[in-house]
Amino acid sequence: MSIIATTRRQQFRSVGSTAGAKVVLMGVSGLVGILTTRLIISHFGTEAYAQYGLLTSLRDLLPFADLGVAAAAISVIAASQHPQEDDVVRRTLLSAFRIIFLSTATICLVAVALTVFGLWRPLLGNAMSEQAAVPAMAAMVIFAVGLPLAVGTRILVGLGRTTRQIANQFVVAPTMLLLVSLAIALSAPAGSWLAVFSYGANALAGALGLWQAARLLRPQLGRVARQLLRPRRFPGLRIMDVAGPMLVQMVILPIALATDRIMLSHLSTQAELVRYSLAYQLFGIILQTVAAAGVALWPVFARNRATATVQAPWQMSLVFVAGGLVLALGLCVVSPWVVAFVSDGKIELPLPLLLAFSAYVAVEAAKFPLGMYMTDVRGLRFQIAPIVAMVPLKVGLALLLIPVLGATGTVWSTVVAMGLCQVLVNVWWIRRDLARRLAEQAS
Repeated sequence: MSIIATTRRQQFRSVGSTAGAKVVLMGVSGLVGILTTRLIISHFGTEAYAQYGLLTSLRDLLPFADLGVAAAAISVIAASQHPQEDDVVRRTLLSAFRIIFLSTATICLVAVALTVFGLWRPLLGNAMSEQAAVPAMAAMVIFAVGLPLAVGTRILVGLGRTTRQIANQFVVAPTMLLLVSLAIALSAPAGSWLAVFSYGANALAGALGLWQAARLLRPQLGRVARQLLRPRRFPGLRIMDVAGPMLVQMVILPIALATDRIMLSHLSTQAELVRYSLAYQLFGIILQTVAAAGVALWPVFARNRATATVQAPWQMSLVFVAGGLVLALGLCVVSPWVVAFVSDGKIELPLPLLLAFSAYVAVEAAKFPLGMYMTDVRGLRFQIAPIVAMVPLKVGLALLLIPVLGATGTVWSTVVAMGLCQVLVNVWWIRRDLARRLAEQAS
């Protein structure tokens, strides 16, 4: 049974509970992660930590790995009154899984090819050691295998169970800490394999989400599993109207927003890469909270469209910005003590870098409610052109600013590019779309 918030009070309660769950998760996971980071730096060194950050950033470069089909799954499930018996939901999931399995096979083949031909270091820069090629391949294979599992998390979001999806993430940080501690206890030379531990822990969380989704959507996923390999007898649905524009965005966005570590690895020093990795880890707690709360709005706006309800995202966007800034500035205040503990006194984060990440949080917070409003076909298609324009703007600014400002420069390049090409442009489109929908409703 789906639980989609309909009234404004229910929506704020849903977003609040999601954000609250994420805050608790990130608080617990953050503390565990801080301890894990301290163990990594103290036992394996800053070089291993830099490489760990570099390899784990690969998943940020591959949000398009599900080829955009998750967007179709969320929207169809959220719009359905009875998703457990809805034939459209079943056929959508059939198409989604079939497409994702093709992506899984492709990523595995590419990972093997990069390893066989020795292309990992030329691709990722000097922070990548020669010994990390096989671990990089293993990490990508685990990531690829985890893609079908992650469909479960999308189903939970579509059913309005975002808080439950977040709760599943509680297993990630303790699993990572357990594996790192075990490697240290056994004196295993695991410095190059730390990222593999992280990908494995996330795959475990995905498996838990898929199991829960199967129970909530029973008997749909059982039918999907039995029909998956028989496409002629059990055809899926055309889902690329939604998945296509989402896929284009997910291919382009990482070029603009998730290449910071690689650019620093090529254009700056290892010290700047380490500072960026640690700052991103700390502020990532807030960014992930914003993202989780924002995704909770996706089924809300999908249900609004299905019921012809017109609702502007402005109030939510302002609330998100205010909440994000409070958390970010609070982190700036306590960061000297946190960083000193995490790095065992080996790393310092300068104030300009902290303020740049705070601005990043504010822009990301403003963007999410706007983006969730624009998850219909028209909105997704409109976002393609601004995102394409954002790539040369972001990369160009980063090339200019990294030699001068280091890690701080690449963060500011993201803030400016995202603010212009995703926030301001989306505000303009939404104003016009709201006027159009209100006029249609009046007529």
